[in-house]
Amino acid sequence: DLLGQIELDLGEHPCLDARYVFMGDYIDRGPQSRGVLERLQAFSLSHTAVFLKGNHEEMLLAFLRDPPRGLPWIHAGGWRTLASYGIDRTPEQRADLIAIAAELRSALPAKHLAFLKSLALSHGIGGYHLVHAGVRPGTPLALQSSNDLLWIRDEFLESTADFGKIIVHGHSPVARVDIRVNRINTDTGAWRTGRLSCAVLEHDQRRILATTPSALGSPALGHAFERLRRRSERHRAGL
Repeated sequence: DLLGQIELDLGEHPCLDARYVFMGDYIDRGPQSRGVLERLQAFSLSHTAVFLKGNHEEMLLAFLRDPPRGLPWIHAGGWRTLASYGIDRTPEQRADLIAIAAELRSALPAKHLAFLKSLALSHGIGGYHLVHAGVRPGTPLALQSSNDLLWIRDEFLESTADFGKIIVHGHSPVARVDIRVNRINTDTGAWRTGRLSCAVLEHDQRRILATTPSALGSPALGHAFERLRRRSERHRAGL
């Protein structure tokens, strides 16, 4: 739906150098993680696209590197990704992490693993710097740690600092795209709300495209987002 909206927007606002930047977290939040990776790879064959790494992709790769430490990823939705590759486990069976990792290595197509390993940590263009989670205030953009780019929240979200460029990010869900002086948050919690959003950034113009929220949206959504934030911090500590 959103990709279709983007094509229509491009038809109305022609651009010779349209660049698509995907903000990470392609897996874990639904039953079609494998399908999402297939779609992104197919999309890259016909479009100029940059794919950023999210903390969920990092958790999957960390699980493959060190299976005994992978339980936080399993609990963060990794079991959904495993199921999309035909690896199904009951909660009681999810403790055998070494065996699960071996199955995932066997089931994961080589092109998917290569794609996950190729994901960028950041992308700068014009006056914007795009990352998954955010940046650490006071640290030059070129010196940001991968941990902060993938995981940071409060220190970044609460900062009013000038980062040198406007930071475009996701990771911390909001009800609608949040545009501030120093940053733009594009994460509208699609996995819970059905609202998947795109910020169209062209020179000094900004337009927001979004899908229609599904029935999953509710007044309790803010509480769900807060639970998600706390859970994500626990997963980060587990890594």
